[in-house]
Amino acid sequence: MKLQPWARAAFWLATVAVLVLTLLPAEHLPAKGPFNFWDKAQHALAFAVLTVLAFLAWPQTALRWKLILSLVALGGAIEVAQHLTGWRHGEWADWAADAVGVALVGLVRLLARAGRRGRN
Repeated sequence: MKLQPWARAAFWLATVAVLVLTLLPAEHLPAKGPFNFWDKAQHALAFAVLTVLAFLAWPQTALRWKLILSLVALGGAIEVAQHLTGWRHGEWADWAADAVGVALVGLVRLLARAGRRGRN
């Protein structure tokens, strides 16, 4: 079964959704304090989903680090873009939460592969 075309479509659809949701004016969002746990969890979850989809879409092991670095860079670019919009505020803590979501999926993937090697 060839999963990559569907995974790639899902990845790009999710990426567009994340971009739209993060760059639209946010006048209806609740006010944030200096550190809003739920907001950071949403960032981590969104980037964890993007990472899972990226790993499914491009399963080549050689691409793994490029995907990880690209997703972390995307998180940073979103924060810069939010800062430049004038109606959103980029936060370094949001970028860190994005990176945590990417890193968690990368770590789970790494541990799963090590476990499979250990059983062989």
